[in-house]
Amino acid sequence: MLSARKNMDVVDAYARLGSYRAAGELCGVDPKTVKRKVLAHEAGLLDDERAERAPVPKNTDGVRTVVLDLVREANGRGTAKRLLPAARTAGYAGSDRNFRRLVAGVKRQVRGEIGRHQRRPAVWVPGETLAIDWGLLPSGLKVFCAVLAWSRVRFVRVARDETAATTLAMLADCFDTLGGVPAKVLADRMGCLKGGTIANVVIPTPDYVRFATHYRFVPDFCHPADPESKGIVENLVGYAKTDLVLPDSDDLAVLNDACRVWCCEVNARAHSEICAIPDVRLVEERALLRELPMLRPRIGRVEVRKVDKLSTIRVASARYSVPHRLVGAHVEAVTFDGKVRIYDLDGGLVADHVQLAPGEAAVLDEHYPTPRRAPSRGPRARTDAEREFLALGEPAEAFIRQGAAAGMTMLPKEIIEIVDDILPAHGPELVAKALARAARFGRFRAADVRSILAIGTATTEPAQPGDHVVVGLPTAEVRSFDAYRIENLA
Repeated sequence: MLSARKNMDVVDAYARLGSYRAAGELCGVDPKTVKRKVLAHEAGLLDDERAERAPVPKNTDGVRTVVLDLVREANGRGTAKRLLPAARTAGYAGSDRNFRRLVAGVKRQVRGEIGRHQRRPAVWVPGETLAIDWGLLPSGLKVFCAVLAWSRVRFVRVARDETAATTLAMLADCFDTLGGVPAKVLADRMGCLKGGTIANVVIPTPDYVRFATHYRFVPDFCHPADPESKGIVENLVGYAKTDLVLPDSDDLAVLNDACRVWCCEVNARAHSEICAIPDVRLVEERALLRELPMLRPRIGRVEVRKVDKLSTIRVASARYSVPHRLVGAHVEAVTFDGKVRIYDLDGGLVADHVQLAPGEAAVLDEHYPTPRRAPSRGPRARTDAEREFLALGEPAEAFIRQGAAAGMTMLPKEIIEIVDDILPAHGPELVAKALARAARFGRFRAADVRSILAIGTATTEPAQPGDHVVVGLPTAEVRSFDAYRIENLA
């Protein structure tokens, strides 16, 4: 900024020389500065004042009112691409870029008028709200997140699906962990818990209503695009979705153990928003939670089956046994979490099985009044010759089994010959020994048995090789070297 004397020198130099450049060289300033000072002097302005410029008209001024009305009708929404045809019809001839600037400014103005982003923070009451939501892990598994709103206690578990049975089981585990039931459970619009929608009001499924009635809480759902409900749920459970790091394993037991460790860590650490430890707050809030019911409700798909004569039922093409006293009665089968639990109509648990694949059977011996009998697959005589032959005992049965396994199709005729000719001549004791030896060496003809009997007892019985025999070496009497010493040679 030039001083007052310098300004007068610049104006005087221009008056004498008549050139901005010459006056600038003489006074040591830029020619543009000389021009600005001379024009300000001629306009009667002071040095620090500038002449006001006339506003430059914009090519969007003619359609600003049209765009403002359209954006207000859309409640602050709409894009420049959609609004440009209406502006062209109204006489706009400018570029697309200037029109996008106009639309952006108008939308900011309209959103400020309607207060779209003006909302109040949530105020939580102890023992009132539990927020739940499902998330997706990179491995494809599902993570269930629940946060008790006032104390900020987190509950996280991993599952393979997001079915209604899994969600209700997770809620039951969460209530057991918290030691009570809150007054309201705020959930996202989960398809597994939503039975329908009417006038933007969610209708919960009958199973969820029965579950909520059993635990005495009110089911509540978020509204779409609503920061005060859906935004609250996403904000509360978002920390668990982003901060939880699980081991690289597909075993749910290992993953859920890691989730329990993580929950113990974060619940024992001071929360940044409430400046308190969630576990400490939970002790205070637990007094305001509702008491847990004495029994858990049945969770899972319930199917009614009739017990057949084998004291079993079929579920998903697999067979499961039940106590024998229920033959002919109807029972309820509940399938959940890899288990099939069977209840009688009075609600008592009568059987608990691991879920099987189609075609398999789970049979427990305690469900039957008598112990399981070993199957009898031994030979059974049908003719008099067979009865007389089997009367010889175990050697005869071994002879028949091994002969049949060897494909001896003439075995019936050979047995008749042994019974009619050989047995009366030699007696049952010798014939039994001969049959045992014949079966041992794979000889199943009557002539072979007759040859064995002809040799008699002079034959040796083969034996299996046993342990090695240790034979000691013979010992001889020895004398010490002192006995061979020569003394008194002189």
